[in-house]
Order: sequence, then C-alpha cells, then structure tokens
Amino acid sequence: MNEYALLNSLLPGLILVHLVVAPYTKVEESFNIQAAHDVLVYGTPTSDIYHKLSTTYDHFTFPGAVPRTFIGPVLLAGLAQPVVALVGFPHAQFVVRAILGLFNAACLLIFARSLRRAYGAGTARWYLLLQASQFHIIFYASRTLPNMFAFGLTTLAFSFLLPHPSSPKSTARRQRLSITMFVFAAAVFRSEVALLLGTTILHQLTIPSLSLERVIFPFTASFLIALATSIPIDSYFWQRPLWPELWGFYYNVVQGSSSNWGVSSWHYYSSSAIPRLLLNPLSYTLLIPFSLYHPALRRGASRLVIPTVLFMAIYSLQPHKETRFIFYVVPPLTAAAALSANFLSNRRRWQKSPLFAVLTAVVALSVLGSLGVSTAMLALSTLNYPGGEALAHLRATILSTSSSSSSSQGNGIVPVHADVLSCMTGVTLFGTSTASSISSAGSAALSTPRNASLGLAGSGGGNGSDTTTTTTGTVKLNQHLAHVSTSTQATTPLPLTLALDKTESPSLLALPSFWTQFTYLLLEDPTKPTGGQWETVGVVQAYAGIELVKPGSDHDYDDQAPPSPAVVVVGSGRTVAAWKRRVRRLTGGWWVGPRMVDRVYILRRVDGSREQEQEQDGGGSGTGTGTGGRRGVAAVEAR
Repeated sequence: MNEYALLNSLLPGLILVHLVVAPYTKVEESFNIQAAHDVLVYGTPTSDIYHKLSTTYDHFTFPGAVPRTFIGPVLLAGLAQPVVALVGFPHAQFVVRAILGLFNAACLLIFARSLRRAYGAGTARWYLLLQASQFHIIFYASRTLPNMFAFGLTTLAFSFLLPHPSSPKSTARRQRLSITMFVFAAAVFRSEVALLLGTTILHQLTIPSLSLERVIFPFTASFLIALATSIPIDSYFWQRPLWPELWGFYYNVVQGSSSNWGVSSWHYYSSSAIPRLLLNPLSYTLLIPFSLYHPALRRGASRLVIPTVLFMAIYSLQPHKETRFIFYVVPPLTAAAALSANFLSNRRRWQKSPLFAVLTAVVALSVLGSLGVSTAMLALSTLNYPGGEALAHLRATILSTSSSSSSSQGNGIVPVHADVLSCMTGVTLFGTSTASSISSAGSAALSTPRNASLGLAGSGGGNGSDTTTTTTGTVKLNQHLAHVSTSTQATTPLPLTLALDKTESPSLLALPSFWTQFTYLLLEDPTKPTGGQWETVGVVQAYAGIELVKPGSDHDYDDQAPPSPAVVVVGSGRTVAAWKRRVRRLTGGWWVGPRMVDRVYILRRVDGSREQEQEQDGGGSGTGTGTGGRRGVAAVEAR
C-alpha cells in the first residue's frame, strides 16, 4: 500500500514541479488566465454591468479569434479566492494554475484506480510509471488551455467505461456518467470531444456493451445542463447572447478558418503527435501492438485503443492540427501499454521464458530513459518565456528602487509598454498584480471608476468607445485603481503602480508621442521606438535550438539578433551562459546545449526625454481618437 501511495503521489508532485519550474504562460493560455484574473480581481457586477465589464475585463479589448467560455475561469477564480487570501496575491497565478493541475492529476489518479480495479494493481502501477515519465500531459496539466479543462472530464469519462468486476450491476450507471462527462466537455470546453464521444459510443454499441436506449437520456440531460450553464454565464460575461463552443465550431469547421493557423499532413497525429505524447518509443512500437495481438489482453486493450484511434483518424480530416487537440487519447493509450507491461513483468512467465524477464528490464529502462528525456524537455521549455521573465525582472528592478521611482513619477505610476512577442511569451495581468491589488484597494477600488488619467496618449479600447478624455490624452485602462484626480494626487500620493500597455496598432506605434508616455518598454526590436531617448537596461534571451561549440570558439554563433555587447543578459539566459562557461572550462572548450538568442529587450526612458517631447508637442500628446488597433492597459500596484 505504501508503494502504491508513493506512485500515486508522482503525478500531482510532478505536475506541481513543472508548474514551479515553468511558471509563465504562452499565448494559447492567454484567454483563460486573463479571464481568471479578471473574475478574481473585479468580481461579477450586478448593476451597470456592461460598463463595468467593458472597462475592466481584458476580453473586451482582446476578444481573440473566437469567444471562449468563462466557466473554467469562474471555477478557478472561485476556488482560488480563499487560497489567494491566505498566501497573498503575488502567488495568485500559481494558485490558479495549481488548482487546474491538481484537478487533472486527481482525474488521472481516478483513472488509475479504475484500472487497478479492472485489471489489477500491476497494470495500475505500470500506468502510473508510464504516465509520469511522459512530458506533455504533465507539463500542460496546469496550463489554462481550453483542452486541459476538457481533459479532466474526458479522463473521468474513460475511467467510468473501464470494467468493474466486483459490481457488474453498476455498468449502466457508469456508462451514463461517462456519456454525461463527454457531452459536457464537448458542449462547454472543446467541441472536438463530440467526435471522441461518437467513436466511443459507436465502439460500445458494436461490442456490444451499450444499448442505444442508454445513450439518449444521459446525452440529452447533459447537453441541456451544459447549455443551461454555458449560455447564461457566457452571455453575461460577453454581454451578448452566446454559446461559445457553437461559435468556435462554426468558425473553425464550417467556415474552415482554422486553416489560417496552418495546415498539417493527414498523418500528423500518428507520425508526429502520438510519438511525442507517449514519449516512450516502446509504448507505441511494442506494448500497444502486443496488447492488441495477445488474446489475453485483446479485449481490454481494444476498448482503450479502438475508439481513440478512430477519433484521431477522423479528426485527421481537419486540415489544421495541433498536438493539444488529441491530449484526451493519452490516458487510454497509456493504459493499453500498461496492460502489456504488466503481462510481461509477471514472474511466473519469467520461469517459462527468460525473454519475458529481458523485455521487462528493457521496458523498465525505457521508463527511466523517458523520464530523463522528459526532464530535459522541461529544462528546455523553461527557456521559451522571455516576456514573462522580462516582466518579472522589471518588477524586481522597479521594486528595488521604489522610493526613487515613486518620487520621480510624481503620482507613483510607472507606464510600461509590452509588444506582441512579450505578451505571447509570458506577460499576463497576474504578472503585474500584487497583494495590494486586493487588500489595500479592496472593495472601494472596485466600486470606483476604472478610468484613471495617467496622461497617456493614444487610442481608446478595442471597440473604440468607453474612453476617458483628459487634457493630457485618452486611455482605456483595464484595472481596478480608483479614479485619480488632481486634488487626490495632491493630498494622497498613489503607491507605486505599473500601468501595462499592450497597443498593437501600427499607426499608433509610428507616432513619436506614443513612446514618450512610457517609462519602460519590453520590445523584441530595441530600435522600434520613434520618440524619446531610451537606454537598454537588460535583455532576456530565449531558446533557439541546440548548438555545438568547439574549442577555440569565443562566440555563440548568434547571427539573428543584433549585436549588443553592452547589454546585460538577465533571466534564464544568464543561467545558461554561466553553465556554458563552467562546462567549457571542464571540457576544454566543448559545449553541447541550448543556443540562446536575444528576444525581449528591457528599455528605460532617459530622464528628460518625455518632458522635451511634451514641450515640442505643446504640452499635449494626442487627441485620443481610435485607429482600429487593439490597445489595453492594466494598472496595478507594484508591491
């Protein structure tokens, strides 16, 4: 029992380790992580709803290609709120992601327990080992992709379909629960789960293990419950009648717009995605085929493999393919591999043929090898978030000089602009929020106007409305600070505040006056600002492949990034450089490891440049008219 408990702790433990090591997010996770932030910070207003949501919630400015459901973010924010109150708001993003990760870990453990009940403790142990040694599911379990909200539900659905020898009478009830999980996941989070539901039901009907009468009621009930949940909640947050997954299905499948994000070959899932998801080459070359071939394993393995393979085959007809679209098939395929591993590791078979003992040793070594590869992949993956690292370094830098920064800014506000690359590689609203966002501002801040006059020039929000025009410019702020008036600033100085701008409009970015309103910039191209005087205070590097450096080489063969001899490298790039120097000293100049290139530059405005620009512009910085570009600013206290 202790051994099994130790194995059970592997999955949640590894998921949290991956979260700690790689805490930042990518653009695919953006909507749900920003939405969870907004629900957690701003709550759900009951009066003047449109105005309050549109002037605070990020999705009104950055709606994305298709609307997404708020059900996942609402659940995460609700569960995270008491924990965040206990540990502090600086850890809010970690808490939100940890809750999702632990939910998916719990679903995987329930699946493992069902495997143990159906096929024995040995199969469950091998499943846990094989699953823990993979990379993608463990890495993405805590990431707020829509697929990972659906993943837990589909894993539970598969667990309910596993045999229950001690209680055969519960089969019908478990089948109903499985259908309910599949339908809810498809209707609310990811519509492609409907295809997986279809292939699963089809296989269950042909075994036969399921009758059509058992399908109709749970399908209809779950579908109606999903609609009754999704439509009111999402219509509230989007402020228009909406069923997000229907909209996404129409956009991606009916209109075929998903192809705008790339087209892959028909065999992508089988030739590329599955080998990377299962990671262990013996899983898909030996163990799964053996489980389908051997008569003693065929019945159980076919229930796990056939519906998932059929799902991938049909889904391959969709031109646009991504590995995350088939995450749901990993637990059942891994379980099929575990059936074979358990069969080979039976000691009684070792006595009949030493080949079984040899194969068991090979499988065990492959698990260790996969775990090593997974660890290396985690180490490399942490190097892909230069935006998050840049924002974290900037916050630390500003906080270390908070007294002087606050006095130099007058009202304590530090405007920061982040470009597209920075926002796609880790810059989130959580990255600028702090404990004071909740504790010191409190409900008073949430009940006050959300438009603060920071003297920033530019356009309004993404919809061209809901902006506040002042004598110094126009800006739409997605934040929860109280309205800043001249009298208030004179009597009550603001605490140090980061105002994060995410303008993308080319016409705005071409204006010199646009750049002089900021104190710091996070940019991929340090030559982009057309106004003001800027100095580079640091650069964050990112992974650009594996390099081989031979003795006598004193450079990193970086032909892509502009030369920056005086720029200080910060973040993980600095750590990699230090390890590279150590290894080369030990190996006489050899190095095989990650190649790092400059990705996000941290620029600071030189004192006086803004004042000079304002004098040249006559004290103003623009009329504040929109240009159709997207703009968003999030202001929070940096404490």
